[in-house]
Amino acid sequence: MKAKQLSVFLENKSGRLTEVTEALGKANINLSAMSIADNSDFGILRCIVSEPERAYQVLKEAGFAVKMTDVIALNCPNTSGSLAVVLDYLSSQGVFIEYLYSFAAGDIAHVVIRPTDLDSCDKILEAKKVDLIAANDLYKL
Repeated sequence: MKAKQLSVFLENKSGRLTEVTEALGKANINLSAMSIADNSDFGILRCIVSEPERAYQVLKEAGFAVKMTDVIALNCPNTSGSLAVVLDYLSSQGVFIEYLYSFAAGDIAHVVIRPTDLDSCDKILEAKKVDLIAANDLYKL
């Protein structure tokens, strides 16, 4: 099940992340999950929000370079080795993971994956009965 993720390109300077979160907050858009990767010149904020299409427009209008990307989200037990099992399903079928990020809430870990082949990833995880998170449910986390 595909969901929408926003990628926001940020200059490495103080206050840029604050500006993103303020713009989303003023629009009453909730951040469900986020990850930041950076290098010396810029960072990439990847985030799951309550209303991806509207958030995209809000950030564009605020002058941010933003991109919308499809990702797959899943739940797995928050126990040692659980994620390794899921990733083995994918790697054994040749699905490459560009990146992932996760967060745990009690006994469940929520994982957001960006594979190179979304359709194959989705089919493999469905066939293996992995607990995929529907987009609308992910946006509400």
